[in-house]
Amino acid sequence: VQLQASGGGLVQAGGSLRLSCAASERIFRIGATSWYRQSPGKARELVARIDSWGGTTYADSVKGRFTISRDNAQNVVYLQMNTLQPEDTAVYQCSANVKKRQGGRYDDYWGHGTLVTVSS
Repeated sequence: VQLQASGGGLVQAGGSLRLSCAASERIFRIGATSWYRQSPGKARELVARIDSWGGTTYADSVKGRFTISRDNAQNVVYLQMNTLQPEDTAVYQCSANVKKRQGGRYDDYWGHGTLVTVSS
């Protein structure tokens, strides 16, 4: 199983993007999921996390602007990013606990990143 992050692109400051995180193949359930970002010369940063019951946490730098959500029927996790700023420019990656089959266990998976570029 691979996680696929999509939805990145180039946007002007103040604009919005919605990122998606989904498995590359059919799975039973996607559990707790986190979005990370990393820009050149900076450490990877935890941006947002959603647990299996919908509880969320956010980095202080994105509170009030980003919203993480999940569609359990589709096994997709979203990151809605509003009021984007140039400092949000980074490669965004998702990481999730995934149960591949009913009755199976949860394992951790990482996805390839999607680039978000915010121009001033």
